Amino acid sequence: MKDFSDEELERYSRHILLADVGIEGQDKICAAKVLVIGAGGLGSPIAYYLAAAGVGTIGIVDGDVVDLSNLQRQIIHTNAEIGTPKVESAKRKMLAINPGVTVNTYKTMLEAANILDIIEPYDFIIDGTDNFAAKFLINDACVLANKAYSHGGILRFAGQTMSIRPRESACYACVFDSPPPAGIVPTCSSAGILGAVAGMLGTIQAAEALKFITGVGEPLYDTLLSFDAKKMDFRKTRLRKNPRCRVCSGAGITKLEDYEQPVCDLKRPE
Repeated sequence: MKDFSDEELERYSRHILLADVGIEGQDKICAAKVLVIGAGGLGSPIAYYLAAAGVGTIGIVDGDVVDLSNLQRQIIHTNAEIGTPKVESAKRKMLAINPGVTVNTYKTMLEAANILDIIEPYDFIIDGTDNFAAKFLINDACVLANKAYSHGGILRFAGQTMSIRPRESACYACVFDSPPPAGIVPTCSSAGILGAVAGMLGTIQAAEALKFITGVGEPLYDTLLSFDAKKMDFRKTRLRKNPRCRVCSGAGITKLEDYEQPVCDLKRPE
């Protein structure tokens, strides 16, 4: 058990007061390692809340720099940081809110050649990316490496998320199989996104990570949570593992390959 200082006991007191978390749960949080892929609309609230919660080691992956058009939803960045690598901008805010955490930065785009090495040290992976190519690669890598992770996708006024425990629950490919043909799904840059929707979904994904770490509650395994912020309608759809899944079945993948067509990910609930 970690020897908590008086300052840490005060900082995490609202967690420690929770009967389901307590000092033991906070100890697990402080010992955990979580990787956030994407420092954008989803990654911003995710990174903030994980740092505030005291997750001991947080990795953040993003190869991009801050752009003016990001600031409507990517709340971890500021106007003064336009042109700055997103991972460095995010790290500064995370350490500002909690200097007791360790933040590892990866200024790179994920590829089949590097993803397994990047995810290897982490207990839980969070997909905060905005394109199908990355999402399917993350799923493949997490299945291959047996890493639990949270998927998230947003577009316009809608969001969706599910959590995956490889070899136990349905994976992303069980549900969506493969990327759609080019031009079928619009991009966030062409279709737009209500900024607060990114915050809504990102905080849910952060909560999923903390639930996984502490063992509290029921993660969204075999469940797709989707919402429409226009009507503030939330829906859970039960999923089943596909015994013939091209990724996670017995005859699934044995090596990684890069995907084409980087478009914003969201299939609207039927």
